[in-house]
Amino acid sequence: MQIEMTMPGTAQKPTPLAVANQLEQAFLEEMLKYCGPGPSEGAFSGGAGEEQFSSFLTREHAGLLADRLDLGFAGMLEGRT
Repeated sequence: MQIEMTMPGTAQKPTPLAVANQLEQAFLEEMLKYCGPGPSEGAFSGGAGEEQFSSFLTREHAGLLADRLDLGFAGMLEGRT
């Protein structure tokens, strides 16, 4: 997800496709929290740092999956079901 800086009063309304992509990314991020890759164990684990920053990696994985997969959220938002 990217955050763009805008001046007050000049905000543009996001397109339905952009909203659907963000919604798909958020959905996939929640799913990956429960069934995605778990923390490493053993001598090569990330320790406390891995625990602290694992959410960033999960968000990136979800973003990449959302770019490659079409879950059909755009059609649902447009009423095409």
